[in-house]
Order: sequence, then structure tokens, then C-alpha cells
Amino acid sequence: MRSPKIPTRPQAIVSEQAARLLDQKFQASVAKLTGSQSPALNTMAFFDWAIHLLVSPGKQLVLAQLAQQHLQQLQSLAIESTALGMETGMSKALRGNQPSPEPSEPIPVPISDRRFKDPAWSQFPFNVMQQAYLMQEKWWQEATRDVRGVDPHHSEWVSFAAHQWLSMFSPSNFMWSNPTVLKRTMQESGANLQRGMRNMMEDTQRQLAHAPPAISEEFQIGKDIAATPGKVVFRNNLMELIQYTPTTKQVRPEPVLIVPAWIMKYYILDLSPHNSMIKYLVDQGHTVFAISWKNPGLAEHNLGMEDYLERGLFAAIDAINAIVPDKKIHATGYCLGGTLLSIGAAAMARDDDDRLASMTLFAAQTDFSEPGELALFIDESQLNLLEAQMAETGYLDSNQMAAAFVWLRSFDLVWSRMVNEYLLGDRARSMDLMAWNADSTRMPARMHTDYLRQMFLHNDLARGKYLVGGRPVVLNDLKLPIYVVGTESDHVAPWKSVYKIHLLSDAEITFVLTNSGHNAGIVSEPGHARRHFREVTREHNGKYMAADEWAQNAPVTEGSWWLSWDKWLNARSGEPTAPPAMGAAKGGYPVLEDAPGLYVLER
Repeated sequence: MRSPKIPTRPQAIVSEQAARLLDQKFQASVAKLTGSQSPALNTMAFFDWAIHLLVSPGKQLVLAQLAQQHLQQLQSLAIESTALGMETGMSKALRGNQPSPEPSEPIPVPISDRRFKDPAWSQFPFNVMQQAYLMQEKWWQEATRDVRGVDPHHSEWVSFAAHQWLSMFSPSNFMWSNPTVLKRTMQESGANLQRGMRNMMEDTQRQLAHAPPAISEEFQIGKDIAATPGKVVFRNNLMELIQYTPTTKQVRPEPVLIVPAWIMKYYILDLSPHNSMIKYLVDQGHTVFAISWKNPGLAEHNLGMEDYLERGLFAAIDAINAIVPDKKIHATGYCLGGTLLSIGAAAMARDDDDRLASMTLFAAQTDFSEPGELALFIDESQLNLLEAQMAETGYLDSNQMAAAFVWLRSFDLVWSRMVNEYLLGDRARSMDLMAWNADSTRMPARMHTDYLRQMFLHNDLARGKYLVGGRPVVLNDLKLPIYVVGTESDHVAPWKSVYKIHLLSDAEITFVLTNSGHNAGIVSEPGHARRHFREVTREHNGKYMAADEWAQNAPVTEGSWWLSWDKWLNARSGEPTAPPAMGAAKGGYPVLEDAPGLYVLER
């Protein structure tokens, strides 16, 4: 009897391709359950911090000392507040009467916080609750920072997560511990809570029905917002190009091209007539073109950064050259659109293409070595989950992007809104900027992966490793004048990160720092209250000045920076001439339809 033949190598139960597909589908499921947050990152960050804290007795002593100090301060505050204010009781604070006399030795406040701006927070017992909470925040901030041996990314993540968890339990978030809410409830006999319940039910119904916020119905695209007259003069599968109708008898010969971020609808720069940057430029005598990106779906899943350059930026430049021949272009990019423009302009400079007259960047990063808090959500572990999820859908959904910004600005986007609309019963005043913010977009899977890996993770553009057409591009090839705007309280593109372009290019750079944030700082029309900016021009091959030194020495100008930019553009433009025709039918760019076109309406 012959013995059975023993195989020399085990037969594969599953192929490598099938194994990768299984991993991808499982990780996509994990991403759905965790809101695209990596449980591996959370776990590694926590244990990295906890283990190193465990073997840091000196740090433990510092934390124990701080806890004891806070406890003593809190006890002292409670005793003094009781002695000075108990006779008035809680009711006096709620009625809004004058506060009790301050203790002779005021208790130090660990940190200030605009959640507690109501004077009633200085009254017992609300002052004790406020101080107890702020002391917890300060203790955890100290506990999660500067622990020897912890990976910096893990340290930042644990500190950020601790802050988010504590924010949930702020006494300002609850009716019974918020004197402002209690006072309003007594004054209105609970009517504010009834309004708040209706507001919450309306919001919940819209979320369950996947309906847009009510504010989207108040501002209609093409009528109330994105209403500057113009024509769509070019369209491909990635973008539409809009040419705006002139309002002056003569215009500057060099047209302005606006390249918005594909993460947003372009009309952030064409809101209501009074604060539309596009209308402002047209009224100042500029010929303005703007790209309106298509809202991608599954069919566009394989479009990458190279496609956005070729079919977006470069296609728009070709169209403008046909409509306004023999004239250079003032190219302007906002946020990610500014990064794309920087890449394209560097590629054009590399190839001796001189069709650009200048480059303007609004809150746009070119060096991602210090991208701010957004970097918390970008590492290999997080990207792996995102890529697995995008492989299932073909794009990054707008809700996923919104979740990251909610985390970064939880007070503004969650807790303050909850208190104002659900506890105080006050709906936020309708604003065009809010309507635009609710009109979110998607991003193709490949393009999003390209951008996050090549910019945030590897910083290829700043390192001279970003390839266009198979060859690297460097910003130092740029010789054209550059105008750069940063905003003081930007969570998306921190101004010091935007400022780093000074290290990458020897060109003439005019850097402007305006107050407010990523969107409100850019939409800063003349006449807007409480606006100011700093501005300094570094000449070509001029000396570098560090960001902090720049901020200390840059003069402050009250008002809108739009006036400065218009003056800057005019100084680099020719004498006014007759406006160009709308489109160029003979050149292959006929007028297709009225602005704002089709793509901006896609949901």
C-alpha cells in the first residue's frame, strides 16, 4: 500500500489580495463605528502617556502639589464666599442684583474663559463650581504635557482628548448649574425651555431625514448668495469657470483668477452683495474669473491632485488666455486652493511659463511641518481607517470632514449652540456665512489621500519632493510678487504655518495678518466693524524675520485688508482699458449659461 504524498508547502487558504480586501472592509466598519477615529491611536497614545507618567515620580509630585494647591484655593473661596454672600442667597444672584463685596484677598483665577462671562458666575455657589471646573482643566493640562519620554503626537492627542471630555461636563452646559439659564427660566417661567425643546426636535427631525439645516432655505444660491452676475464660460468633469460681468466702463487689463478649496463651495468669496469679495473686485475695475469645483461622487473617486492641477488650475488659465489674450493673470488661491495654486505656479516657473502676473494666497499653507491642531487627526493609523472607508464609498463624505472641525471647535459648534438654542431658547441669527458652511462638499478618495500623505504626512512641497509631470517643483523658483494673508485665530491654517512661505521663496512677499478666523478673517469687507490687520512687505531676496518678531514690529491698520490688496493689485497692473468680451466662442470657450452654474448646486 502506497503512503499518501505529503505536500511540500501548505496550500494557501486565502490569497493576499483577498486578505487585504478583508482587512479593508473590516477597518471600514471600524471607521463607521468610531467616526473615523482610530482606536489604535487612542489606545497607544493613552498607554504611552500613562506608562511614562507612572515612571515619572517628579511629575507626580508636581501634580500632587498642584492638586493640593487647588483644593486649598477652592476651600478658601467657598468659605469666604459663604461668609460674604450667604445672606443674599442664590436667589439674589439669579435676580441679577449687584454682586456681593469681593473678598479682601481675591482668589486667583487659574484661567479665563468666555463661557463664564456672565457676572452671576462670581456669586456663590456658581463661583465655586466655576473654579472647581477650571482647576480641573488646568490640572489635566499640566498632567498631559511635558511628561518625559512620551511621543509628542501622543502627548498632544491625550491633552486634546482630555480637554474635549472635560468640556462636556462644564457647569455652563447644564441648566441647574448655569446661572444665566436659571435666571432666564425664572424670568420667562420656563418658556425658554419650551422653545429650546422645539428647536431640538426640529434639528433632530432634519438630521434623521438627512435634510439640510433650515438656514439653507433662507439663503438661495443665485438669488441671495452667489448672486454676482456672470457667465459660465468653460466646463469639464471637474470644474466650471465663471467670468463675472464688468460693472465699470474700464477695467485693469490683467484678470484675476480665484482658485477656491475643493473642500468648500466657491461662494465663500461671493456671499451677500455687501460682503462679496468677487463683487468688490468687479466694482473696483477688475476682470474676475472663479473656479467652481464639481461636488464629486463615486464616478470621480480616482481623480487625484494631478487632475486638479491639469483639469482645474491649468485648464482655467488656458481658458482665460483665450478670453483675455496676451495678458498675465493675478492668480489667487484660498486654503487648499492656495496650496494647489502654489504647486501649479512653481511648476509653471520651473517650465519658464510666465503667464502669471502675481500670486495671492488666503490662509493657505505651503509648509506643513507645523499645521496646527488639524495634525491631531492625521497620522498613519488615522489615514489607514480613512482610506479603508473611502475605498467603500469612493469619496470622503462631508459629515466626516465636519466631525474633525466640530472636535477642534467644540465650544463654538456644539456646547455654546446647545446652551443658546436648547436651554436659552435663542436661535442663532441667520447669516449668509452659516448658510455657506452648511452647504458642504465631498472629496475624491484618491485626491484626499494624495493631499494628506504628500502634504501633511511627508511635507513634500516644502522639502522639494513634490512631483508635477514626474519632476519636482520648488517654490524658490517663483520670482513673481506674492501677497499672503493669514488670520490670527485660524484653526485650519495657523498663521505662523502660513508665514513659513518666507522660508521657501526669495520672491517679494507682502504678508498680511488680519484678526478673526479662517473664514471670517478673509470675508472682511470694508465697513466691517472691529477689523484690523498688520502688513509688511519683504523685498526680493530680503532678510528673514521670525514670525513672533514680525508680529511685534508690524504696524496695525484699522479696517479691511481688502483695500490694501486692491491697491497692491493695481500697482502691479496696467492702465485701465475696455472690458473683454464674455467668453470666446471662436476660441472654444462659448458662454454656457448664467452664473453661478450647475456644479455649485450639487448636493
